[in-house]
Amino acid sequence: MSESSQVPLLVDGTDIYQYDLGRDHPMGPDRVSLALGLADYFGVLGQFRHETPPPLQDGVLGLVHTPEYVAAAKRNRPSESHGLGTEENPIVDGLPDAAAAIVSGTLAATRAVWEGAAPRAAHLEGGLHHAFPERMAGFCMYNDAAVAIRWLLDRGGAERVAYIDLDAHHGDGVEQIFWDDPCVLTISVHESGLYLFPGTGFPGDIGGPSAAGTAVNIALPRDADDHTWLQAIHAAVPPLLQKFSPQLIISQHGADPHRADPLADLEVSIDAMGIAYRSMSSWARRFAGGKWVALGGGGYSRDSVARAWTHVLAAVAEVELPADSRMPADWGHAPGRTLGDEDVDIGSLTSAFDAHQVMAERPHPALVQTSRAVFPYWGLPAYGS
Repeated sequence: MSESSQVPLLVDGTDIYQYDLGRDHPMGPDRVSLALGLADYFGVLGQFRHETPPPLQDGVLGLVHTPEYVAAAKRNRPSESHGLGTEENPIVDGLPDAAAAIVSGTLAATRAVWEGAAPRAAHLEGGLHHAFPERMAGFCMYNDAAVAIRWLLDRGGAERVAYIDLDAHHGDGVEQIFWDDPCVLTISVHESGLYLFPGTGFPGDIGGPSAAGTAVNIALPRDADDHTWLQAIHAAVPPLLQKFSPQLIISQHGADPHRADPLADLEVSIDAMGIAYRSMSSWARRFAGGKWVALGGGGYSRDSVARAWTHVLAAVAEVELPADSRMPADWGHAPGRTLGDEDVDIGSLTSAFDAHQVMAERPHPALVQTSRAVFPYWGLPAYGS
């Protein structure tokens, strides 16, 4: 076993930075560059082996997307039926090539972990979870996570893959693609679709007839705080992973649960997000043989994204990153002086939410509803019963 195979992989490259939906659009590649810059400042990037995505092989997009849609996307012209050329998904020169590079990056990260070239990997530009087989949606042209999962199942020989989505928005595209596939467990913890795009992802959405219980949705109220968010994750994810026993975990870490995000309404701190990411690291070791691929996703406050994704990379690299770490003196994206949110009692959160302990004291109604809908399929007792 080579020495490099023991070093976590960070997939990065110039092509992915062309995924830019316009100057006035909230989705921009500067989110990734800011996060990488901040991670470098804190010494996290040096813990990774870096790799540029290779050219995407012919036919890979077809693992998930229809030929008609791929052809329409490559033409890069407005098409209402394919979701192209709308206000949220504008036509931008070079976007199809950049989207293909993102798919290539996520697939490269996944293959490296699956084939043993790296113990775990990160690809911050990945996580375009709203794309459907036949259309672009929610700023997402191609569904890179779904392509990687389908590759694992169809070409990699995997039998069980878990996808965990912590974005504020429901991971609808990935869920629907594997809706009736018992080989894929999808867990999405998000702001309720009653209030937020895409308007889906309710407790009763549990998967198709051949895969009932493999789609898990925890729909939180718009003002959900650190305790509610962390409880939902820590009380649902580990027992389900233990039952499902995935061979690899792909997780999406949109930074928009943060309370400063302009496109969501949750009240989650950077400190709580860091705790969740470190728990994901622990659960990957316990339930998936350590095989973990972490993706980026949403998040539209540049400061929040940079701080959250620095925590993601630290979790992947298993590097301690104290919440009171001082931000760069020239950091001009927020008034905060530390990596964490300064009004948070990080000690209390850390002691309350231990990755080795399922947290379900006084379960939130959203958690209760999901557990009642899904847990019986796994032989687990529902919360609040």
